Amino acid sequence: MPVLAGALAAAAVLSVFGAFRPRDVPIVGSAAGRDRSPSAPGRRANRRRALQVEGEIPQLLDLLAAGSTAGLSAELSLRRAAEALRGPLGEDLRGVAHLADLGARWRDELDAYATGSGSVDLSRTMAVLQRTESLGASLADATRELAATVRQARRAATLERARTAPVKMLFPLVFLILPAFLLLTVVPVLLTTVRSIR
Repeated sequence: MPVLAGALAAAAVLSVFGAFRPRDVPIVGSAAGRDRSPSAPGRRANRRRALQVEGEIPQLLDLLAAGSTAGLSAELSLRRAAEALRGPLGEDLRGVAHLADLGARWRDELDAYATGSGSVDLSRTMAVLQRTESLGASLADATRELAATVRQARRAATLERARTAPVKMLFPLVFLILPAFLLLTVVPVLLTTVRSIR
């Protein structure tokens, strides 16, 4: 007990001077001590992979259209496209094809993958695949149309980011670069002028 009381007193004194903050110490069994969120490098890797998947979707649509034009079914077109893609999207789709080979329903696996990816364009791609197979519609026409839509939307998003870039640059320009420029150029001239007047 005397040791515990002494430790608590020391912690209280140190916390007053800012050398120790008890709130920074995770409590065993509390939510703060059981943080299972991914680390910062893990989150960055996930975001980078998701961006790579997004970037491969137009190529996937072109490959699906080519496979359908060659007379392949929707499933075979997807398998050939997965073999041709070299990024993470192709890797994931080859995993889906492997699960289908083991007896899983490829439609269900595609739905699960598209939903888990969180990609709207990928979900639309999988929906087109399943719809054209079930209705007997032309996969080539549907994928070409979707590819054009996806590319147009991405071009519009790029142009929008380009338009907003000058506005985002205004704050650092006014509050960081311009004051530094004044300090380096105008202030020395003013000081020299004041000294010469004296």
